[in-house]
Amino acid sequence: MTADLLTVVTLFALALLVGFEVISKVPATLHTPLMSATNSVHGIVLIGAMLVASAADDALGYAIAFAAVAFGAANVVGGYAVTDRMLHMFRAPAREPERQERP
Repeated sequence: MTADLLTVVTLFALALLVGFEVISKVPATLHTPLMSATNSVHGIVLIGAMLVASAADDALGYAIAFAAVAFGAANVVGGYAVTDRMLHMFRAPAREPERQERP
């Protein structure tokens, strides 16, 4: 294992731990608004993962880059799906056109 790979794996593990710690402190009622508000951050993560993928030069690098892009894309799509679902909750129910009674 090279020093560069060890550094990247260590950074990845620390990011996982910090991310888990931060998200576990968020109350359940704030998860949906938090996810919808951070879609732009997820997009930046996806772009970063694609930049890492372009710099990969061996099979392990390609595998890690593929996993990073897949997780980043799932984050972006999931964030927008949750936002869409949340926005549907706040829409007024559709009204049916009033029927005129005939005598």
